[in-house]
Amino acid sequence: MTSQKTVPNGVKFLIGGTSGMAATCFVQPLDLIKNRMQLSGTKTSTLSVTSSILKNEGVLALYSGLSAGLMRQATYTTTRLGIYTWLMEVSSKETQPNFIVKAVLGMAAGCVGAFVGTPAEVALIRMTADGRLPIADRRNYKNVFDALFRIIREEGLFTLWRGAIPTMGRAMVVNAAQLASYSQAKQALLDTGYFEENIVLHFASSMISGLVTTAASMPVDIAKTRIQNMKTINGKPEFTGAIDVLTKVIRNEGLFALWKGFFPYYARLGPHTVLTFIFLEQMTAAYKTYLA
Repeated sequence: MTSQKTVPNGVKFLIGGTSGMAATCFVQPLDLIKNRMQLSGTKTSTLSVTSSILKNEGVLALYSGLSAGLMRQATYTTTRLGIYTWLMEVSSKETQPNFIVKAVLGMAAGCVGAFVGTPAEVALIRMTADGRLPIADRRNYKNVFDALFRIIREEGLFTLWRGAIPTMGRAMVVNAAQLASYSQAKQALLDTGYFEENIVLHFASSMISGLVTTAASMPVDIAKTRIQNMKTINGKPEFTGAIDVLTKVIRNEGLFALWKGFFPYYARLGPHTVLTFIFLEQMTAAYKTYLA
């Protein structure tokens, strides 16, 4: 039977990265809007940020940083989904793992994936943020490779891993929430008897997973975004770490500023989660049917 066929680990990694890259092509504008809102430092709205971008930079500006977004998926998502599916397969040989085990596996996969993907993440944050700066202060990276080479040349190799700790922390939260809640939602929906293994089930499970993940991960995401975009002024960085960012945001902008950009974040993460898992499930099924 098709369901008994296994997918080699190398193919799992390839399918994971490809599914994330395909999803990014659809949601890159939402990622850009979310980053701009998180970096604004003032009260703003999705509509005002979007209209400002369209008015001042044009429609194509919504895809600024796409090359970095694709590179991030090629590194981060390839690693995290590949490791997670491998760990799930190993742990489910004896019995179906429970929610806690799924969450721990998700955290482990996310932590490793985030470390691998941090350089592309730094490039993505900077490229999506560039248009909001005065012309004289813009970095004007041509593409992700230009960004990575210039960061190494101008700021040193280890700048590529600036914000790695909050990035890894965010990834652990995201993956524990996203991967575990997706698996759990999928199982719960199947148990109702109203769903079967098809694209409708994948869509419903993904939407539930996206909502849980957004609420859980936004505060860490804001800390990560501001650290990776910060500049050093007179030899002193703007922030000393994630706690410093969160403290200053709460003090200067209020507690709910930690969820600033919630709707574009969910609008980005929800569909990205949906599309990633749908692409992942469909490509895995296709591999098992035609190539295994």
